[in-house]
Amino acid sequence: MAKWLVAAKKADFAGIAKACDISVVTARLIRNRGVIGAEATKKYIHGTMNDLIDPMRLPDMQKAVELIRSAIREKKKIRIFGDYDVDGICSTYIFYATLTHLGADVSTVLPDRVKDGYGLNPHMVDQALQDGVQVMITCDNGIAAFEGAKRAKDAGVTVIITDHHEIPYEEKDGKLCHHLPEADAIVEPKLTDSLGIPYYPFVDICGAMVAFKVCEVLLNMPDITGEPEIWQSPEQGLLRELSGFAALATVCDVMPLQNENRIIVRYGLQELARSRNLGMRSLVEAVGLKDMPITCYHAGFVLGPCLNASGRLENATMALQLFKEKNLTEATKIAEELKELNESRKELTEKGYEEARKLLDEKESLDRVLVVYLPESMETIVGIVAARIKEHYFRPTIVLTDAKEGEGFLKGSARSIEGYDMYAEMNRCADLFEAFGGHKMAAGCTLKKENLDELTRRLNENCTLTDEDLQNTIHIDMELPLHYVSLPMTKEMEVLEPCGTGNSRAMFVVRNLTLEFIECIGRRRNVCKFRGKDEKGHAYNMIWFTPATEIPDLACATPHLCHVVYYPSINEWHGMRELQFVIKDVRIVRQSS
Repeated sequence: MAKWLVAAKKADFAGIAKACDISVVTARLIRNRGVIGAEATKKYIHGTMNDLIDPMRLPDMQKAVELIRSAIREKKKIRIFGDYDVDGICSTYIFYATLTHLGADVSTVLPDRVKDGYGLNPHMVDQALQDGVQVMITCDNGIAAFEGAKRAKDAGVTVIITDHHEIPYEEKDGKLCHHLPEADAIVEPKLTDSLGIPYYPFVDICGAMVAFKVCEVLLNMPDITGEPEIWQSPEQGLLRELSGFAALATVCDVMPLQNENRIIVRYGLQELARSRNLGMRSLVEAVGLKDMPITCYHAGFVLGPCLNASGRLENATMALQLFKEKNLTEATKIAEELKELNESRKELTEKGYEEARKLLDEKESLDRVLVVYLPESMETIVGIVAARIKEHYFRPTIVLTDAKEGEGFLKGSARSIEGYDMYAEMNRCADLFEAFGGHKMAAGCTLKKENLDELTRRLNENCTLTDEDLQNTIHIDMELPLHYVSLPMTKEMEVLEPCGTGNSRAMFVVRNLTLEFIECIGRRRNVCKFRGKDEKGHAYNMIWFTPATEIPDLACATPHLCHVVYYPSINEWHGMRELQFVIKDVRIVRQSS
Protein backbone atom coordinates (compact mmCIF):
# COMPACT_ATOMS: atom_id res chain seq x y z
CA MET A 1 0.00 0.00 0.00
CA ALA A 2 1.33 3.41 -0.95
CA LYS A 3 2.02 5.98 1.72
CA TRP A 4 0.05 9.22 1.42
CA LEU A 5 1.86 12.41 2.35
CA VAL A 6 -0.12 15.66 2.37
CA ALA A 7 1.97 18.82 1.93
CA ALA A 8 2.00 21.34 4.78
CA LYS A 9 4.18 24.15 3.43
CA LYS A 10 3.47 27.68 4.63
CA ALA A 11 3.44 30.98 2.75
CA ASP A 12 1.41 34.14 2.23
CA PHE A 13 -0.77 32.41 -0.33
CA ALA A 14 -3.25 35.28 -0.60
CA GLY A 15 -0.44 37.78 -1.21
CA ILE A 16 1.25 35.56 -3.81
CA ALA A 17 -2.06 34.88 -5.53
CA LYS A 18 -2.78 38.62 -5.82
CA ALA A 19 0.73 39.50 -7.01
CA CYS A 20 0.70 36.76 -9.66
CA ASP A 21 -2.97 36.98 -10.66
CA ILE A 22 -3.71 33.37 -9.77
CA SER A 23 -6.02 31.63 -7.32
CA VAL A 24 -4.96 30.79 -3.77
CA VAL A 25 -5.20 27.11 -4.65
CA THR A 26 -2.74 27.51 -7.53
CA ALA A 27 -0.43 29.59 -5.31
CA ARG A 28 -0.36 26.68 -2.85
CA LEU A 29 0.32 24.19 -5.64
CA ILE A 30 3.32 26.18 -6.86
CA ARG A 31 4.69 26.60 -3.32
CA ASN A 32 4.44 22.83 -2.85
CA ARG A 33 6.85 22.48 -5.76
CA GLY A 34 9.59 24.29 -3.88
CA VAL A 35 8.96 27.77 -5.29
CA ILE A 36 9.26 30.45 -2.61
CA GLY A 37 7.91 33.99 -2.85
CA ALA A 38 6.02 36.06 -5.39
CA GLU A 39 8.99 36.82 -7.67
CA ALA A 40 10.02 33.17 -7.93
CA THR A 41 6.38 32.27 -8.59
CA LYS A 42 6.22 34.77 -11.44
CA LYS A 43 9.36 33.28 -12.96
CA TYR A 44 7.94 29.78 -12.52
CA ILE A 45 4.81 30.81 -14.44
CA HIS A 46 6.28 33.21 -17.00
CA GLY A 47 9.93 32.11 -17.39
CA THR A 48 11.28 32.53 -20.94
CA MET A 49 14.31 31.33 -22.88
CA ASN A 50 16.06 34.47 -21.61
CA ASP A 51 15.96 32.90 -18.14
CA LEU A 52 18.16 29.95 -19.14
CA ILE A 53 21.46 29.87 -17.27
CA ASP A 54 24.42 31.51 -19.00
CA PRO A 55 26.16 28.67 -20.88
CA MET A 56 29.54 30.24 -20.17
CA ARG A 57 29.18 29.08 -16.56
CA LEU A 58 29.76 25.49 -17.70
CA PRO A 59 33.39 24.48 -17.04
CA ASP A 60 35.73 24.55 -20.06
CA MET A 61 33.04 26.11 -22.25
CA GLN A 62 35.30 28.82 -23.63
CA LYS A 63 38.09 26.33 -24.28
CA ALA A 64 35.76 23.85 -26.03
CA VAL A 65 34.22 26.51 -28.27
CA GLU A 66 37.60 27.93 -29.27
CA LEU A 67 38.87 24.45 -30.16
CA ILE A 68 35.79 23.72 -32.29
CA ARG A 69 35.93 27.09 -34.05
CA SER A 70 39.61 26.60 -34.76
CA ALA A 71 38.94 23.13 -36.18
CA ILE A 72 36.26 24.54 -38.48
CA ARG A 73 38.56 27.32 -39.72
CA GLU A 74 41.38 24.86 -40.37
CA LYS A 75 39.06 22.37 -42.14
CA LYS A 76 39.94 19.61 -39.71
CA LYS A 77 37.92 16.41 -39.72
CA ILE A 78 35.58 16.38 -36.73
CA ARG A 79 33.72 13.33 -35.44
CA ILE A 80 30.90 13.38 -32.91
CA PHE A 81 30.57 10.31 -30.66
CA GLY A 82 27.09 9.94 -29.18
CA ASP A 83 25.11 7.24 -27.40
CA TYR A 84 22.34 4.82 -28.37
CA ASP A 85 19.49 6.28 -26.28
CA VAL A 86 17.27 9.32 -26.90
CA ASP A 87 19.65 11.65 -25.07
CA GLY A 88 22.63 10.41 -27.06
CA ILE A 89 20.78 10.56 -30.37
CA CYS A 90 19.44 14.06 -29.75
CA SER A 91 22.73 15.47 -28.46
CA THR A 92 24.55 14.04 -31.48
CA TYR A 93 22.05 15.64 -33.85
CA ILE A 94 22.27 18.99 -32.05
CA PHE A 95 26.04 19.03 -32.59
CA TYR A 96 25.77 17.72 -36.14
CA ALA A 97 23.17 20.29 -37.22
CA THR A 98 25.12 23.17 -35.68
CA LEU A 99 28.53 22.19 -37.04
CA THR A 100 27.08 21.51 -40.48
CA HIS A 101 25.49 24.97 -40.42
CA LEU A 102 28.90 26.42 -39.56
CA GLY A 103 30.55 24.65 -42.50
CA ALA A 104 32.46 22.00 -40.55
CA ASP A 105 33.78 18.75 -42.01
CA VAL A 106 31.83 16.63 -39.54
CA SER A 107 30.78 13.00 -39.20
CA THR A 108 28.90 11.11 -36.51
CA VAL A 109 29.03 7.69 -34.92
CA LEU A 110 26.72 6.02 -32.43
CA PRO A 111 27.84 2.81 -30.71
CA ASP A 112 26.12 -0.51 -31.23
CA ARG A 113 24.62 -1.40 -27.86
CA VAL A 114 25.85 -5.02 -28.06
CA LYS A 115 29.03 -4.84 -30.14
CA ASP A 116 30.46 -1.59 -28.82
CA GLY A 117 28.80 -1.04 -25.47
CA TYR A 118 28.51 2.36 -23.89
CA GLY A 119 30.82 5.28 -24.47
CA LEU A 120 33.95 6.17 -26.40
CA ASN A 121 35.82 2.87 -26.65
CA PRO A 122 39.27 2.23 -28.16
CA HIS A 123 37.80 0.36 -31.15
CA MET A 124 35.79 3.43 -32.15
CA VAL A 125 38.85 5.64 -31.67
CA ASP A 126 40.96 3.37 -33.87
CA GLN A 127 38.36 3.52 -36.63
CA ALA A 128 38.27 7.31 -36.37
CA LEU A 129 42.06 7.47 -36.65
CA GLN A 130 41.93 5.32 -39.79
CA ASP A 131 39.39 7.79 -41.19
CA GLY A 132 41.73 10.72 -40.54
CA VAL A 133 39.65 12.30 -37.77
CA GLN A 134 41.55 15.10 -36.02
CA VAL A 135 38.96 16.31 -33.48
CA MET A 136 36.72 14.05 -31.40
CA ILE A 137 33.68 15.39 -29.55
CA THR A 138 31.70 13.18 -27.19
CA CYS A 139 28.13 13.91 -26.13
CA ASP A 140 26.14 12.14 -23.44
CA ASN A 141 29.25 10.07 -22.73
CA GLY A 142 32.98 10.36 -22.26
CA ILE A 143 33.40 11.26 -18.59
CA ALA A 144 34.47 7.66 -17.89
CA ALA A 145 36.20 6.99 -21.24
CA PHE A 146 39.71 6.73 -19.81
CA GLU A 147 41.10 4.21 -22.27
CA GLY A 148 39.42 5.63 -25.37
CA ALA A 149 40.37 9.22 -24.58
CA LYS A 150 43.97 8.27 -23.87
CA ARG A 151 44.20 6.35 -27.14
CA ALA A 152 43.02 9.46 -29.00
CA LYS A 153 45.32 11.86 -27.14
CA ASP A 154 48.33 9.60 -27.67
CA ALA A 155 47.60 9.81 -31.40
CA GLY A 156 47.61 13.61 -31.28
CA VAL A 157 43.86 14.04 -31.64
CA THR A 158 41.99 16.92 -30.00
CA VAL A 159 39.45 15.48 -27.53
CA ILE A 160 36.45 17.46 -26.29
CA ILE A 161 34.19 15.70 -23.80
CA THR A 162 30.66 16.89 -23.17
CA ASP A 163 28.73 14.76 -20.71
CA HIS A 164 26.38 14.90 -17.73
CA HIS A 165 26.88 11.55 -16.00
CA GLU A 166 28.41 11.02 -12.59
CA ILE A 167 32.16 11.57 -12.53
CA PRO A 168 34.08 8.39 -11.56
CA TYR A 169 35.56 8.59 -8.11
CA GLU A 170 37.05 6.65 -5.24
CA GLU A 171 37.04 7.33 -1.54
CA LYS A 172 40.36 8.10 0.13
CA ASP A 173 40.57 9.01 3.80
CA GLY A 174 36.88 9.83 3.83
CA LYS A 175 37.13 12.16 0.83
CA LEU A 176 35.90 11.70 -2.71
CA CYS A 177 38.67 11.77 -5.29
CA HIS A 178 37.36 12.31 -8.80
CA HIS A 179 39.10 10.80 -11.82
CA LEU A 180 38.92 12.53 -15.19
CA PRO A 181 39.91 11.20 -18.62
CA GLU A 182 42.60 12.88 -20.68
CA ALA A 183 40.99 15.61 -22.77
CA ASP A 184 41.58 19.10 -24.09
CA ALA A 185 38.25 20.29 -22.67
CA ILE A 186 35.63 18.69 -20.43
CA VAL A 187 32.22 20.36 -20.43
CA GLU A 188 30.42 18.62 -17.57
CA PRO A 189 27.92 20.31 -15.21
CA LYS A 190 28.88 18.07 -12.28
CA LEU A 191 32.51 19.25 -12.21
CA THR A 192 33.31 21.00 -8.92
CA ASP A 193 35.83 23.38 -7.46
CA SER A 194 38.27 22.48 -4.67
CA LEU A 195 35.47 22.81 -2.08
CA GLY A 196 33.25 20.37 -3.94
CA ILE A 197 30.87 23.08 -5.19
CA PRO A 198 29.74 22.65 -8.83
CA TYR A 199 30.77 25.44 -11.17
CA TYR A 200 27.39 25.24 -12.87
CA PRO A 201 24.46 26.23 -10.62
CA PHE A 202 22.04 23.53 -11.85
CA VAL A 203 23.71 20.17 -12.36
CA ASP A 204 20.65 18.11 -13.34
CA ILE A 205 20.72 18.69 -17.08
CA CYS A 206 20.95 15.96 -19.70
CA GLY A 207 23.62 15.39 -22.34
CA ALA A 208 21.54 17.04 -25.06
CA MET A 209 21.14 20.12 -22.91
CA VAL A 210 24.93 20.31 -22.50
CA ALA A 211 25.29 19.98 -26.28
CA PHE A 212 22.62 22.67 -26.76
CA LYS A 213 24.57 25.02 -24.49
CA VAL A 214 27.82 24.48 -26.42
CA CYS A 215 26.02 25.06 -29.71
CA GLU A 216 24.33 28.16 -28.33
CA VAL A 217 27.78 29.69 -27.81
CA LEU A 218 29.04 28.42 -31.17
CA LEU A 219 26.12 30.25 -32.79
CA ASN A 220 27.01 33.43 -30.86
CA MET A 221 24.11 33.11 -28.42
CA PRO A 222 21.26 34.36 -30.64
CA ASP A 223 18.10 35.67 -29.00
CA ILE A 224 15.46 32.94 -29.37
CA THR A 225 12.64 34.50 -27.38
CA GLY A 226 9.44 35.49 -29.12
CA GLU A 227 7.94 34.00 -32.26
CA PRO A 228 9.74 33.09 -35.53
CA GLU A 229 8.34 36.03 -37.50
CA ILE A 230 10.45 38.46 -35.44
CA TRP A 231 13.75 36.59 -35.80
CA GLN A 232 16.39 38.19 -37.98
CA SER A 233 18.96 35.41 -38.52
CA PRO A 234 19.13 31.72 -39.53
CA GLU A 235 20.93 31.04 -36.24
CA GLN A 236 17.84 32.04 -34.28
CA GLY A 237 15.68 29.58 -36.18
CA LEU A 238 18.25 26.79 -35.93
CA LEU A 239 18.80 27.13 -32.18
CA ARG A 240 15.08 27.32 -31.45
CA GLU A 241 14.58 24.21 -33.62
CA LEU A 242 17.29 22.40 -31.65
CA SER A 243 15.60 23.34 -28.38
CA GLY A 244 12.96 20.76 -29.29
CA PHE A 245 15.60 18.02 -29.38
CA ALA A 246 17.00 19.18 -26.03
CA ALA A 247 13.47 19.11 -24.60
CA LEU A 248 12.75 15.60 -25.88
CA ALA A 249 16.01 14.31 -24.38
CA THR A 250 15.36 16.08 -21.06
CA VAL A 251 12.02 14.32 -20.68
CA CYS A 252 13.25 10.92 -21.88
CA ASP A 253 16.34 11.01 -19.66
CA VAL A 254 14.01 11.68 -16.71
CA MET A 255 15.65 14.94 -15.68
CA PRO A 256 13.81 16.96 -13.00
CA LEU A 257 11.51 19.52 -14.61
CA GLN A 258 12.83 22.36 -12.52
CA ASN A 259 14.86 25.48 -13.17
CA GLU A 260 16.01 25.69 -16.80
CA ASN A 261 14.81 22.17 -17.61
CA ARG A 262 11.26 23.38 -17.07
CA ILE A 263 11.83 26.28 -19.49
CA ILE A 264 13.53 24.26 -22.24
CA VAL A 265 10.80 21.60 -22.10
CA ARG A 266 7.97 24.14 -22.10
CA TYR A 267 9.22 25.92 -25.21
CA GLY A 268 11.03 22.99 -26.82
CA LEU A 269 7.93 20.79 -26.98
CA GLN A 270 6.19 23.63 -28.83
CA GLU A 271 8.99 23.47 -31.38
CA LEU A 272 8.55 19.70 -31.81
CA ALA A 273 4.88 20.24 -32.64
CA ARG A 274 5.80 22.68 -35.44
CA SER A 275 9.19 21.23 -36.32
CA ARG A 276 10.75 22.01 -39.67
CA ASN A 277 12.91 18.86 -39.43
CA LEU A 278 11.54 16.34 -41.95
CA GLY A 279 12.44 13.39 -39.75
CA MET A 280 10.81 14.77 -36.63
CA ARG A 281 7.69 15.76 -38.59
CA SER A 282 7.51 12.26 -40.08
CA LEU A 283 7.82 10.61 -36.68
CA VAL A 284 5.21 12.90 -35.14
CA GLU A 285 2.83 11.99 -37.97
CA ALA A 286 3.64 8.26 -37.81
CA VAL A 287 2.62 8.04 -34.15
CA GLY A 288 -0.58 10.01 -34.69
CA LEU A 289 0.41 13.35 -33.17
CA LYS A 290 0.19 15.55 -36.25
CA ASP A 291 -1.44 18.94 -35.55
CA MET A 292 -1.60 18.16 -31.83
CA PRO A 293 0.14 19.83 -28.88
CA ILE A 294 3.01 17.62 -27.75
CA THR A 295 3.11 16.98 -24.02
CA CYS A 296 5.66 15.42 -21.71
CA TYR A 297 3.63 12.21 -21.93
CA HIS A 298 3.96 12.17 -25.72
CA ALA A 299 7.69 12.87 -25.47
CA GLY A 300 8.41 10.24 -22.85
CA PHE A 301 5.99 7.48 -23.79
CA VAL A 302 5.28 7.87 -27.51
CA LEU A 303 8.11 9.60 -29.41
CA GLY A 304 11.02 8.65 -27.15
CA PRO A 305 10.39 4.89 -27.15
CA CYS A 306 10.41 4.83 -30.95
CA LEU A 307 13.89 6.36 -30.98
CA ASN A 308 15.09 4.09 -28.18
CA ALA A 309 13.77 1.05 -30.04
CA SER A 310 16.33 1.58 -32.80
CA GLY A 311 19.19 1.36 -30.31
CA ARG A 312 17.66 -1.68 -28.62
CA LEU A 313 16.64 -3.86 -31.58
CA GLU A 314 18.72 -2.49 -34.48
CA ASN A 315 21.19 0.39 -34.31
CA ALA A 316 20.56 3.92 -33.08
CA THR A 317 22.09 5.22 -36.31
CA MET A 318 18.66 4.64 -37.87
CA ALA A 319 17.08 7.19 -35.53
CA LEU A 320 19.90 9.68 -36.10
CA GLN A 321 19.55 9.25 -39.86
CA LEU A 322 15.85 10.08 -39.51
CA PHE A 323 16.76 13.56 -38.25
CA LYS A 324 19.46 14.03 -40.91
CA GLU A 325 17.18 12.95 -43.75
CA LYS A 326 16.38 15.55 -46.42
CA ASN A 327 14.05 13.36 -48.49
CA LEU A 328 10.45 13.19 -47.25
CA THR A 329 9.80 9.74 -48.69
CA GLU A 330 12.84 8.29 -46.95
CA ALA A 331 12.03 10.10 -43.70
CA THR A 332 8.50 8.68 -43.74
CA LYS A 333 9.87 5.18 -44.36
CA ILE A 334 12.33 5.39 -41.45
CA ALA A 335 9.67 6.80 -39.11
CA GLU A 336 7.33 3.90 -39.89
CA GLU A 337 10.17 1.40 -39.33
CA LEU A 338 10.93 2.96 -35.95
CA LYS A 339 7.27 2.72 -34.99
CA GLU A 340 7.20 -0.97 -35.95
CA LEU A 341 10.43 -1.63 -34.05
CA ASN A 342 8.86 -0.11 -30.96
CA GLU A 343 5.89 -2.46 -31.25
CA SER A 344 8.30 -5.41 -31.34
CA ARG A 345 10.18 -3.98 -28.39
CA LYS A 346 6.95 -3.81 -26.39
CA GLU A 347 6.32 -7.53 -26.94
CA LEU A 348 9.85 -8.50 -25.90
CA THR A 349 9.67 -6.24 -22.86
CA GLU A 350 6.38 -7.74 -21.74
CA LYS A 351 7.84 -11.24 -22.02
CA GLY A 352 10.91 -10.27 -19.97
CA TYR A 353 8.79 -8.48 -17.39
CA GLU A 354 6.48 -11.45 -16.87
CA GLU A 355 9.46 -13.79 -16.55
CA ALA A 356 11.06 -11.52 -13.94
CA ARG A 357 7.77 -11.22 -12.03
CA LYS A 358 7.44 -15.01 -11.95
CA LEU A 359 10.98 -15.44 -10.54
CA LEU A 360 10.43 -12.83 -7.85
CA ASP A 361 6.94 -13.98 -6.87
CA GLU A 362 8.28 -17.51 -6.31
CA LYS A 363 10.67 -16.25 -3.64
CA GLU A 364 9.70 -16.59 0.03
CA SER A 365 10.78 -13.00 0.64
CA LEU A 366 12.08 -10.14 -1.46
CA ASP A 367 15.54 -8.61 -1.07
CA ARG A 368 15.67 -4.88 -0.50
CA VAL A 369 17.77 -4.59 -3.65
CA LEU A 370 16.43 -6.84 -6.40
CA VAL A 371 18.99 -8.53 -8.66
CA VAL A 372 17.28 -10.55 -11.39
CA TYR A 373 19.07 -12.83 -13.87
CA LEU A 374 17.18 -13.46 -17.14
CA PRO A 375 19.45 -15.65 -19.29
CA GLU A 376 17.09 -15.66 -22.29
CA SER A 377 16.42 -11.92 -22.37
CA MET A 378 18.00 -9.50 -24.83
CA GLU A 379 20.55 -7.27 -23.15
CA THR A 380 19.10 -4.34 -25.10
CA ILE A 381 15.79 -4.41 -23.20
CA VAL A 382 16.86 -5.26 -19.63
CA GLY A 383 16.80 -1.58 -18.71
CA ILE A 384 13.10 -1.29 -19.51
CA VAL A 385 12.39 -4.53 -17.63
CA ALA A 386 14.33 -3.19 -14.64
CA ALA A 387 12.29 0.02 -14.72
CA ARG A 388 9.00 -1.87 -14.71
CA ILE A 389 10.11 -4.24 -11.94
CA LYS A 390 11.24 -1.25 -9.88
CA GLU A 391 7.86 0.40 -10.36
CA HIS A 392 5.93 -2.74 -9.41
CA TYR A 393 7.89 -3.70 -6.29
CA PHE A 394 9.24 -0.23 -5.47
CA ARG A 395 12.77 -1.48 -4.81
CA PRO A 396 16.12 -0.73 -6.44
CA THR A 397 16.45 -3.23 -9.28
CA ILE A 398 19.21 -4.66 -11.46
CA VAL A 399 18.27 -6.96 -14.34
CA LEU A 400 21.07 -8.96 -15.96
CA THR A 401 21.39 -11.30 -18.90
CA ASP A 402 24.14 -13.18 -20.70
CA ALA A 403 26.50 -10.88 -22.56
CA LYS A 404 26.72 -11.69 -26.26
CA GLU A 405 30.38 -10.85 -26.74
CA GLY A 406 31.86 -13.12 -24.06
CA GLU A 407 30.90 -16.41 -22.46
CA GLY A 408 30.71 -16.21 -18.69
CA PHE A 409 29.91 -12.50 -18.65
CA LEU A 410 26.67 -10.73 -17.78
CA LYS A 411 25.39 -7.34 -18.83
CA GLY A 412 22.74 -5.46 -16.95
CA SER A 413 20.85 -2.28 -16.31
CA ALA A 414 19.83 -0.81 -12.96
CA ARG A 415 16.98 1.47 -11.94
CA SER A 416 16.58 3.00 -8.51
CA ILE A 417 14.12 4.66 -6.16
CA GLU A 418 14.42 7.91 -4.23
CA GLY A 419 16.73 7.46 -1.26
CA TYR A 420 19.03 4.91 -2.94
CA ASP A 421 22.02 6.17 -4.92
CA MET A 422 22.51 3.34 -7.39
CA TYR A 423 25.81 4.63 -8.78
CA ALA A 424 27.30 5.13 -5.31
CA GLU A 425 26.20 1.68 -4.14
CA MET A 426 27.60 0.03 -7.26
CA ASN A 427 30.81 1.95 -6.69
CA ARG A 428 31.09 0.28 -3.26
CA CYS A 429 31.13 -3.04 -5.14
CA ALA A 430 33.40 -1.80 -7.93
CA ASP A 431 35.75 -4.77 -7.62
CA LEU A 432 32.96 -7.09 -8.80
CA PHE A 433 32.37 -5.27 -12.10
CA GLU A 434 34.28 -5.33 -15.33
CA ALA A 435 32.70 -1.96 -16.08
CA PHE A 436 29.87 0.19 -14.76
CA GLY A 437 28.59 3.74 -15.00
CA GLY A 438 25.54 5.93 -14.69
CA HIS A 439 24.00 8.11 -12.00
CA LYS A 440 21.81 7.94 -8.89
CA MET A 441 18.67 6.65 -10.55
CA ALA A 442 20.01 4.53 -13.42
CA ALA A 443 23.18 2.67 -14.31
CA GLY A 444 24.62 -0.04 -16.54
CA CYS A 445 27.18 -2.73 -15.79
CA THR A 446 29.19 -5.72 -16.99
CA LEU A 447 30.41 -8.45 -14.63
CA LYS A 448 31.52 -12.05 -14.58
CA LYS A 449 28.70 -14.51 -13.99
CA GLU A 450 30.59 -15.99 -11.06
CA ASN A 451 30.23 -12.65 -9.24
CA LEU A 452 26.42 -12.54 -9.48
CA ASP A 453 25.65 -14.07 -6.07
CA GLU A 454 28.32 -11.99 -4.35
CA LEU A 455 26.96 -8.82 -5.94
CA THR A 456 23.47 -9.65 -4.69
CA ARG A 457 24.77 -10.36 -1.21
CA ARG A 458 26.88 -7.22 -0.90
CA LEU A 459 24.31 -4.83 -2.32
CA ASN A 460 21.78 -6.07 0.20
CA GLU A 461 24.26 -6.27 3.07
CA ASN A 462 25.22 -2.62 2.45
CA CYS A 463 21.62 -1.48 1.95
CA THR A 464 20.26 0.84 4.64
CA LEU A 465 16.75 1.29 3.19
CA THR A 466 14.01 0.91 5.81
CA ASP A 467 10.55 -0.59 5.37
CA GLU A 468 9.21 2.94 5.14
CA ASP A 469 11.72 3.76 2.38
CA LEU A 470 10.36 0.82 0.40
CA GLN A 471 6.86 2.22 0.43
CA ASN A 472 5.88 4.22 -2.62
CA THR A 473 4.91 7.70 -1.48
CA ILE A 474 2.10 9.66 -3.12
CA HIS A 475 2.66 13.35 -2.53
CA ILE A 476 -0.68 15.11 -2.12
CA ASP A 477 -1.04 18.86 -2.40
CA MET A 478 -4.13 19.30 -0.24
CA GLU A 479 -7.50 17.89 0.72
CA LEU A 480 -10.05 19.22 -1.75
CA PRO A 481 -13.71 18.09 -2.05
CA LEU A 482 -14.76 17.53 -5.64
CA HIS A 483 -17.46 20.19 -5.60
CA TYR A 484 -14.77 22.87 -5.16
CA VAL A 485 -13.18 21.97 -8.49
CA SER A 486 -14.35 23.80 -11.61
CA LEU A 487 -13.39 24.00 -15.28
CA PRO A 488 -11.74 27.45 -14.85
CA MET A 489 -9.74 26.20 -11.82
CA THR A 490 -8.58 23.12 -13.73
CA LYS A 491 -7.63 25.27 -16.70
CA GLU A 492 -5.62 27.58 -14.45
CA MET A 493 -3.70 24.60 -13.07
CA GLU A 494 -2.12 24.24 -16.51
CA VAL A 495 0.41 26.88 -15.39
CA LEU A 496 2.12 23.96 -13.64
CA GLU A 497 2.96 22.42 -17.01
CA PRO A 498 5.22 20.89 -18.08
CA CYS A 499 4.68 18.29 -15.36
CA GLY A 500 6.85 15.26 -14.74
CA THR A 501 9.81 14.27 -12.60
CA GLY A 502 10.52 16.97 -10.02
CA ASN A 503 7.43 18.97 -10.98
CA SER A 504 4.44 16.72 -10.47
CA ARG A 505 0.91 17.48 -11.56
CA ALA A 506 -1.55 18.74 -8.93
CA MET A 507 -2.74 15.93 -6.66
CA PHE A 508 -5.64 16.08 -4.20
CA VAL A 509 -7.44 13.83 -1.74
CA VAL A 510 -11.16 13.63 -1.07
CA ARG A 511 -12.55 11.66 1.86
CA ASN A 512 -15.73 9.60 2.21
CA LEU A 513 -16.53 9.33 -1.47
CA THR A 514 -18.72 6.47 -2.65
CA LEU A 515 -17.20 4.76 -5.70
CA GLU A 516 -19.47 2.78 -7.99
CA PHE A 517 -17.83 0.75 -10.77
CA ILE A 518 -19.40 1.39 -14.20
CA GLU A 519 -17.34 -0.40 -16.88
CA CYS A 520 -13.95 -1.04 -18.44
CA ILE A 521 -13.14 1.16 -21.42
CA GLY A 522 -10.26 1.68 -23.86
CA ARG A 523 -8.92 -0.38 -26.74
CA ARG A 524 -7.29 -2.83 -24.34
CA ARG A 525 -10.02 -2.52 -21.71
CA ASN A 526 -7.40 -1.31 -19.26
CA VAL A 527 -9.21 1.80 -18.00
CA CYS A 528 -11.86 1.57 -15.29
CA LYS A 529 -14.74 4.01 -15.25
CA PHE A 530 -16.43 4.91 -11.96
CA ARG A 531 -19.16 7.17 -10.66
CA GLY A 532 -18.18 9.03 -7.50
CA LYS A 533 -20.82 10.36 -5.10
CA ASP A 534 -19.98 12.76 -2.27
CA GLU A 535 -21.76 13.09 1.04
CA LYS A 536 -24.16 15.64 -0.48
CA GLY A 537 -25.20 13.17 -3.16
CA HIS A 538 -23.46 14.99 -6.04
CA ALA A 539 -22.16 12.62 -8.73
CA TYR A 540 -18.88 12.91 -10.67
CA ASN A 541 -17.28 11.10 -13.62
CA MET A 542 -14.10 9.33 -12.55
CA ILE A 543 -11.61 7.06 -14.34
CA TRP A 544 -8.66 4.98 -13.22
CA PHE A 545 -5.95 4.07 -15.69
CA THR A 546 -5.53 0.52 -14.43
CA PRO A 547 -7.08 -2.82 -15.50
CA ALA A 548 -9.90 -4.28 -13.43
CA THR A 549 -7.71 -7.26 -12.52
CA GLU A 550 -5.47 -4.94 -10.50
CA ILE A 551 -8.37 -3.62 -8.37
CA PRO A 552 -10.76 -6.57 -7.93
CA ASP A 553 -12.18 -5.22 -4.65
CA LEU A 554 -13.46 -2.09 -6.43
CA ALA A 555 -14.18 -3.30 -9.97
CA CYS A 556 -17.31 -5.13 -8.92
CA ALA A 557 -21.04 -4.57 -8.50
CA THR A 558 -20.78 -3.41 -4.88
CA PRO A 559 -20.19 0.34 -4.25
CA HIS A 560 -17.54 1.24 -1.65
CA LEU A 561 -17.03 4.21 0.62
CA CYS A 562 -13.45 5.37 0.02
CA HIS A 563 -10.82 8.02 0.51
CA VAL A 564 -9.55 8.87 -2.99
CA VAL A 565 -6.40 10.53 -4.31
CA TYR A 566 -7.18 12.21 -7.63
CA TYR A 567 -6.38 14.96 -10.06
CA PRO A 568 -8.86 16.88 -12.24
CA SER A 569 -8.63 16.97 -16.01
CA ILE A 570 -10.64 18.40 -18.87
CA ASN A 571 -12.14 15.81 -21.20
CA GLU A 572 -12.81 17.14 -24.69
CA TRP A 573 -15.03 15.08 -26.97
CA HIS A 574 -16.83 16.19 -30.12
CA GLY A 575 -16.44 19.83 -29.18
CA MET A 576 -17.73 19.33 -25.65
CA ARG A 577 -15.60 20.03 -22.57
CA GLU A 578 -16.34 18.51 -19.20
CA LEU A 579 -14.58 17.86 -15.92
CA GLN A 580 -13.16 14.42 -15.40
CA PHE A 581 -11.48 13.20 -12.22
CA VAL A 582 -8.57 10.78 -12.58
CA ILE A 583 -8.03 8.38 -9.68
CA LYS A 584 -4.44 7.72 -8.56
CA ASP A 585 -5.03 5.69 -5.40
CA VAL A 586 -7.84 4.53 -3.12
CA ARG A 587 -8.28 3.45 0.47
CA ILE A 588 -11.47 1.54 1.07
CA VAL A 589 -13.32 2.54 4.24
CA ARG A 590 -16.13 -0.01 3.91
CA GLN A 591 -18.70 -1.41 1.52
CA SER A 592 -21.42 1.12 0.91
CA SER A 593 -24.87 0.25 2.15
